Amino acid sequence: MEDLTQEEWAEQLANDDNAVVLDVRTDGEVADGIIPNAIHIDIYKGQGFVYALEELDKSKNYYVYCRSGNRSGQACNIMQQLGFDNTYNLEGGILEWEGDLVDLE
Repeated sequence: MEDLTQEEWAEQLANDDNAVVLDVRTDGEVADGIIPNAIHIDIYKGQGFVYALEELDKSKNYYVYCRSGNRSGQACNIMQQLGFDNTYNLEGGILEWEGDLVDLE
């Protein structure tokens, strides 16, 4: 896992053809907006979260975020235990995100 600043995360993501953006917030938090093209898997789903991760392609690079950067760091650690080699945590989470957000509604 690598912790990236907002600027590093956005720049690396923009130049990564093998990138997947992963939002690990709750449904209620996601209702406030999500980074474009992100997939949402709530880390609070417990074993369901692990099952959902196991369905993902481990060869991809995962850019993971939550509200503040704490849960996404935990998610990156879980992903590494499951065999994901390239996970990038967004420091400061979506609270500090200055890029675009989309409404899911």
